[in-house]
Amino acid sequence: MLANRIGGWKRMDGAEIAFVATAGATGLAVAVSAWAWRLKRALTRRESIIEQGLRSAETVAVTRDAAVAAFGDVRLSLVRDAMPVLVGDAAHIQAARIGLASDDNSDAAVGLAEALNARHPEAVRLLLDEGQAFDLRDGDWRVQGRPFGGEAWIGLSHLAPAERSDVVPGEAPGGLGAGLIADASPSPTWVVDGQGQLVWANHAWLTEVRAPSLEEAREAGAVFDRGADQLAAEVSRMGVRQEGFRWTAGDGRRRAWKIMAEPLAGVGGPVLVFAIDMTEAEETRDTLRRHVTAHDETLNHLADAVAIFGPSRKLAFHNTAFQTLFNLDPAWLNERPTHGELLDRLRQRRMLPEVIDYAGWKAQELEFYEATEAAPDDSWSLPDGRTLRVVRQPHPLGGILLIFSDITGELSLRSRFNAQLQVQTATLDKLNDAVAVFGSDGRLRLHNEAFETFWDVSAERLEAAGDFDAVAELCKVALPDAALWLGLKARVADPDPESRVAVQGEGRTTDGRIAAWQTRPLPDGATLVAFSDVTARRELEQALAQREAALKESQALKREFVGSVSYELRTPLTTIVGYSELLESLEGLPERSRQHAGAIRIAAGQLARSIDDVLDMAQIDAGEMELSVGDVRIRDLFAEAVERHRPRIEGRGATLKAMVPTDLPPVRADARRLMQAVDHLLENATRSVSEGGAVTLKAELNGTEVRIRVEDTGRGIPYHLQALVFDRFVKRERGGPGVGLALVKALVELHGGWAEVESEPGKGAAFILHLPLEPTGAALVPELALG
Repeated sequence: MLANRIGGWKRMDGAEIAFVATAGATGLAVAVSAWAWRLKRALTRRESIIEQGLRSAETVAVTRDAAVAAFGDVRLSLVRDAMPVLVGDAAHIQAARIGLASDDNSDAAVGLAEALNARHPEAVRLLLDEGQAFDLRDGDWRVQGRPFGGEAWIGLSHLAPAERSDVVPGEAPGGLGAGLIADASPSPTWVVDGQGQLVWANHAWLTEVRAPSLEEAREAGAVFDRGADQLAAEVSRMGVRQEGFRWTAGDGRRRAWKIMAEPLAGVGGPVLVFAIDMTEAEETRDTLRRHVTAHDETLNHLADAVAIFGPSRKLAFHNTAFQTLFNLDPAWLNERPTHGELLDRLRQRRMLPEVIDYAGWKAQELEFYEATEAAPDDSWSLPDGRTLRVVRQPHPLGGILLIFSDITGELSLRSRFNAQLQVQTATLDKLNDAVAVFGSDGRLRLHNEAFETFWDVSAERLEAAGDFDAVAELCKVALPDAALWLGLKARVADPDPESRVAVQGEGRTTDGRIAAWQTRPLPDGATLVAFSDVTARRELEQALAQREAALKESQALKREFVGSVSYELRTPLTTIVGYSELLESLEGLPERSRQHAGAIRIAAGQLARSIDDVLDMAQIDAGEMELSVGDVRIRDLFAEAVERHRPRIEGRGATLKAMVPTDLPPVRADARRLMQAVDHLLENATRSVSEGGAVTLKAELNGTEVRIRVEDTGRGIPYHLQALVFDRFVKRERGGPGVGLALVKALVELHGGWAEVESEPGKGAAFILHLPLEPTGAALVPELALG
């Protein structure tokens, strides 16, 4: 068609073409005008719609702003890497900046965003990253975070004074009913906001912190427990319920609390805290723990080995004795092996009885877990020679309790005891005394054969009699003394300690024997009663008493005879001494006759001194000699003795020396008797010393005594005679019979001292007198012994 039209146009002339072009242009213009009119109408209509929508959007925005402003809310839109958007009334925004942001110079949206991020970083982070909503209190503002449309919105609401705690003071969250219930609860309960400030507390909490009211508790900053507040802060930060345990001190005692903190409005919101008193439970648990510890400690101190296996048959407890008894590794025991594993380990160490069928024996051991009653005691004979007593009993908490006792020593002791008892019985049977042992119940425990013979009673009758009363009836036939048997019964059957004392006595039997009896309380409460026939002994004692009386009478006669003879001899001796001195003084008497007279005088003087010694010995033997004690200076005593004996010693060609320390204290003694003892020792030394010899008189202090030593260089004393040198009237090689040295010993002992001799034959002898500084003898003059 288009080709036909083009062909047709080729056949037109120019005028026609111009007409056609004009007509086409006109038509095109008309068409464009119509299209433009229609387009304008459409654009006008769309513009009207858009203006109407803008007016509607502006109305909605104004309405929303008015709604936000009407309730005093401020909305803040947060998007990462973008400027925050702030919505709200200017006055409310300014109040939020004053209450929450400290920087007033920055942009309001930026300042509030930075302030909220600094004050609640965790809640803001969770809102931006995870879209987690929150609702918390920040002073007088309620801060709520919500995700919406890919953005994070934070709403800020200024709370009225009556609404800032979200609860009415004194009323718990949830309404009046819940408040009354929570306030009546005996457990302290309180609510804190996201900043840790007290919002509400019940009566129990106020009582614990000693606050009259909630307002006063807030003003005083009262705190139930710092640890509980830290737990509440952690719950507010995390928004997750948590529990804790705290101890508090008050009223002189410690109390245990279980703290439970429950978030009320998610992260950063208020937290409800409960404190449940667990003091009684903890004290009970602590008491139980102490009882268990004491029980374990007590078992550890037992000598018996104890092992407790639980219901699972694992070792639950063992004491130290158990580990020691079987010598087990403590680390292995702490791994809590089973009962079967323990038996296997003991078998490996050869600490179980050797049996043919170990598997059957082990199964039988493990069957005790099914028992409801304690099994009879068992004994194990171990390969190492020990014997164990095994006690098995069900444990109250399940399982089994095993007690092992090493009775090796007990069995050995029992065997030795039985052998000792047999030896004791055989020994009693060999005694001549009649012995019977009665128990604390008065029963006859044992007796010997002599008891049957003494009372002429058979063993069968004694065994049939049994107790003390029946045995006494059998014995009364021979000794019918009712008081004696009543007293013996008191010693046997009376438990009073005053009655259980050893007593003795005598009685005469019907056949004329003298029976001596005695009782002895035994350590086990029994009493031993022994009877013996002392007839011959009493007769012998009577004879000895008669001989002693006769001896005393003869000694008295001897003393009287010695005294009489001594005094009778003094009269002629005085005459002999007098005439011998007279003859020595006569002029013209030949020298030989003068020497004879002098010899007579010397011999008479020696005889007189011997008589005095005999009289002194007789007086000492009779206990009639008394000492006249005073302060004696040994130096003065030695000087007098040297002056008296020097001529005789030097006449024998010997020397005499005396040595006394300058600091030697005086001695309390009888000067006359002490000089008498020294004279005798010097006379004995004079007789022993030979020409060229020496006699030494020495004194020295030794502690609380003074030693007087008389030494000579004579021929000494044979060893076999040294033990008899102080005996009276003993023949000695150094002289004839005499009482001089015996008198020396007696005089020193009267002073509380003692005498000794040291001698080596051929090298001389030394006599030593030990004198106490203060005499202790019984021969002191009474008036001098006072004080």
